[in-house]
Amino acid sequence: MNRREAANVLQSYQAIVVDLPRSVPSAQEPGWQPPVDLVVIGADQPPLSQTDLLCPELIQAAARGDLEIIHETELWQRLGLVDIEQSVRRFHTPAMLAELVGVSVRVIRRWQRRGLITPVVTLHKLPYFDFAEVATAKRLAGWIAAGASPAAIERRLVDLIEVLPNIRRPLDQLSILVEGKQILLRQGDGLIEPGGQMRFDFDSLDSSSDASEAATSTESSHVLAFHPPDEPPMLRAVGTNDEDDLLLAAYHAEDEDDLETAVEIYHTLLARDGPRAEICFQIAELLYRMNFLVAARERYYVAIELDPEFIEARAGLGGVLAELGEYELAIAALRGTLAMYDGYADVHYTLAKILDKVDQAQQATEHWQRFLQLAPESPWADEARERLGL
Repeated sequence: MNRREAANVLQSYQAIVVDLPRSVPSAQEPGWQPPVDLVVIGADQPPLSQTDLLCPELIQAAARGDLEIIHETELWQRLGLVDIEQSVRRFHTPAMLAELVGVSVRVIRRWQRRGLITPVVTLHKLPYFDFAEVATAKRLAGWIAAGASPAAIERRLVDLIEVLPNIRRPLDQLSILVEGKQILLRQGDGLIEPGGQMRFDFDSLDSSSDASEAATSTESSHVLAFHPPDEPPMLRAVGTNDEDDLLLAAYHAEDEDDLETAVEIYHTLLARDGPRAEICFQIAELLYRMNFLVAARERYYVAIELDPEFIEARAGLGGVLAELGEYELAIAALRGTLAMYDGYADVHYTLAKILDKVDQAQQATEHWQRFLQLAPESPWADEARERLGL
C-alpha cells in the first residue's frame, strides 16, 4: 500500500493518522504529554532510522513510556492483517541461528540473555530471530572468528550501554569501532570509550562521507553497523531475573565453562524457590554438554512435568533419547512436541533424521517436506532438498 491507502486502513480501525512532528517546543513544560500515542517505523526505513526520524523529545518520551514506537510489521500483526505463522517461516530458532553463524546454541542463548540479540517473537517459549538479529549475530560471531575473546567483547558492549542511559540495547542503532584491542562507540564526529571518555576522530574530520565509511577506509580499524530491531531498545523490558544475583552467578559460571559450578548453583536456586521448569531445563542442557545423558534425560522429564507446554524441553528430550539409542521413545517424544506445536521446524528436521535411521523412509519424507515448508531459508534446508531429491 502507499501512504494514503495505509492511512485509510488505519482509519477503519478508529486510528487517527497524523504527520510526525519534527520538534516539540513545549516538551519542557510541566505535565507535558506527547502529541501521539504510537509511532510506526516503516518497514523500508534504513538502519538508524529511529534516531534520524524522531525528534529528541519523542525519543525521551518513549524512554519514559509515554508513547510507544513499533515497527510496521508489528502494527499489521496487531491488527490481524499479517499471519505470524507465515512470518515465522523467515525467522530462525536458536539452533538454526547457531548453525548459521557458526557458534553453539549456548552462545546464542547467552547473547539473548545479555540483550545483544532479541527474539522478534516467542511461541511456546521458543524464541525466533529475524534478519536484523541474524545480522547482529553474524557480526558478533565475526569478532570471535577474528580472535577476539567472546567474554571481552560482551563485557565491552555491556559497558557501552552505560554511556547511553536511555537506551538499554544500543547495538542496533550505533556504530561500533574496533581499533586494535579496543572497542569504541562512534557518536557523530567523535568516539567514546566504554567508560564515557570522549576521543576525537581525526579521520572523520578529513571526509564529508558517512562516519562508518570514513572508519573503514583506515587500515587499523573496522566499523560494524548493527541493524535496528523491530522494537526500539528503550522500550524493551528488563526481566526481574536480571537482578537475581544467584541466577547471574549461574550464568557467569556457565559462560566461563565451569559447568559443574553452574549446575550446583542452579540446584541451589531450586532449593530456594522450589521447582522451576526453566531452571530444570538449564540443568538438563548443562548435563547434556557434560555427556551425562541419562541425568539430562531425567531433568528434561522434570521440566516437562512442571510445564507441559515447554516445547524446547520436549525437543531436547527427544534428542537425548535418540542419542541413548531409545529411538521409539525419541520418535514418540518428538511427535508429541509436534502435536502441541506443528510449526517447530527443528523438530521436523530431527524427527526426519531419526526416521531415516530406523528405515521409516516414507514417514521421514513427510517431515523433510514439512521442514522445508516451514523453514526454506534454514541452514539445513539444502540437506532436506538433497534428501528429497530436489
